[in-house]
This record gives sequence, C-alpha cells and structure tokens, in this order.
Amino acid sequence: MQVLTEFGLGTSLRRGDYTEAAARALRDALWKSSINAAEWLGRDKADMRLQVQIGVQKPDAVDVTDLAGVFPYGAADIAIGFGGLDIPRPEGSGNPTIMAHAAITVTFQVDAAQEDSA
Repeated sequence: MQVLTEFGLGTSLRRGDYTEAAARALRDALWKSSINAAEWLGRDKADMRLQVQIGVQKPDAVDVTDLAGVFPYGAADIAIGFGGLDIPRPEGSGNPTIMAHAAITVTFQVDAAQEDSA
C-alpha cells in the first residue's frame, strides 16, 4: 500500500560531488515529510519500504551505498537515473554546480487479512 511520495532538491555548489548533492536531496525530502505513516497505520517504522529515485546528470558518479545511510529506518530501494542539472561555473573552470532531484515513495506490505478489513 502506497502511503506518500515526497520530493527533494540537493546541490553541490563547488565540489562537483554528485553523491553529496543526492544525499542533500534525500534529506530535503525527508525533512519535508512530517507524516507519521507507520504510527498512523499501527506499523513498525522498520516495515516501511522506501522506493527512492534520484536524478543527476552523471548517475554513475553517485555512491548508492553512501545514500542508504541517510535513512534512519525502513528498507530503501535506491535507483539513480539521468536528471537534475549541471550548471557551469561563471568563471568557466572547475566543477559545475550540481542539482540533484529526489523522490521518495513510502509503502507498506499489506497481507490479505489487512486488505479484507480495508
């Protein structure tokens, strides 16, 4: 059962760090989400399934293992794809400013008995 989807934006202004921009996008999405989905459904927070999508211009430059550490609970399935923006620096040298976008969808597994009572 899908409970909510939240979106976030993260940046790496000078270092050109795609993983950090993605982590900041995830934290932005998490901070916006104040719904206590697990408590609302009478479930344990560990039961949450998090479907995570990250968009950056260089998906291969993102370390998915580092991103998993952003989540305080639940099981995250993280997919990195092409998206976001790379903005050239005004002086024309160095790393671009990186913008990463994130979407987090929270779901819970529902068994047949729960579906019948809904």
